[in-house]
Amino acid sequence: QVRLVESGGGLMQAGGSLRLSCAASGRSFSNYHMGWFRQAPGKEREFVAALKLSSGFFDYADSVKGRFIISGDNAKNTVYLQTNSLKPEDTGVYYCAAARSATWSVRRTDYDYWGQGTQVTVSS
Repeated sequence: QVRLVESGGGLMQAGGSLRLSCAASGRSFSNYHMGWFRQAPGKEREFVAALKLSSGFFDYADSVKGRFIISGDNAKNTVYLQTNSLKPEDTGVYYCAAARSATWSVRRTDYDYWGQGTQVTVSS
């Protein structure tokens, strides 16, 4: 059974940092696209960052470029999201997701597996 479990969220002041982790189990995700999405109250879930572990290819939403870093550990089947210089608008539930398709995508509808999410709250 495929399972994604996020951790590392919390309450942080603006300008601070948090490291989110996504532990994947049930199969190897080395050929999957691993993504991070977030959802703020009253808003749609949006793309944040994605990484293909086998190639190292990655992409970021414009709103987090230069502040967030996505990385992965194939041996641990774990993906990380280092969030730096946090802003109040970064507040939301952060979800880890995995896509089986070989075609690169940042659309949430193209991701097949999802975690339960971890809350990130940034105070001003």
